[in-house]
Amino acid sequence: MVAKSSVASCLTVLLLFLPAFVCSQSSGQKHTLIINGQSTEVPLIHVNGHAYVGLEALANALKGSLSSSGKMIALSVPTGSANSTPATTATTLLPASAETPAQTASANPAFSREFLNAGIEQMSTLREWHTALQTAIQNGIPLSDGLLAPYRTQATTNLHLASVAATTTSDRSGYQLLSAEFQNMAKLSEKYLNLRASLTYIAPDALQNDELNKRIIACGHSLGAMAAAGQFSDDGSCH
Repeated sequence: MVAKSSVASCLTVLLLFLPAFVCSQSSGQKHTLIINGQSTEVPLIHVNGHAYVGLEALANALKGSLSSSGKMIALSVPTGSANSTPATTATTLLPASAETPAQTASANPAFSREFLNAGIEQMSTLREWHTALQTAIQNGIPLSDGLLAPYRTQATTNLHLASVAATTTSDRSGYQLLSAEFQNMAKLSEKYLNLRASLTYIAPDALQNDELNKRIIACGHSLGAMAAAGQFSDDGSCH
């Protein structure tokens, strides 16, 4: 039975079982790597008796994609391939109440590569916007449109690019959450800009007890988890 591919399973195979699957020990040369019963050829290096492979080589071997933004790296791999064991064979080995791999993939399809890249870029900009607001409040820096406007402008542009890149049902669902996070970040900024304009005192820890800020942070974590998995999975934190 061919198990459903995922980032976690791929990395586990690499870290735990890779030395047993390689056919030779020559550094920098292509070796045969067997993942879930399928053979691939990837360049390997050996350090202190351990075999390693780069993420780009792994993504290519698995016919997946690698995206990065800042300190975040997302490895997305397909849930099956043309050489996989037919679904009917896998189904006979599952309990009657369990979902088949095909059913799971259909219910939770992956993001398109273009939307995933655009989404990660938007998340990075929203995070920078939030950090700028938080830093100003914590350090008593006067808030102004000039301070936060560049982040809002860039986030608006990135949201539009994500909209254009959304071509699948999962992409469009993910876009709705990105849009909601943008709107909430805009509301949070306007709230504190208005407080500053009215000369209302803003405590350094004001954001810690702000319910809207808590929602933004929770949604950001949810979006980050979706980007890492490469699949849409709404936990309700962005609504």
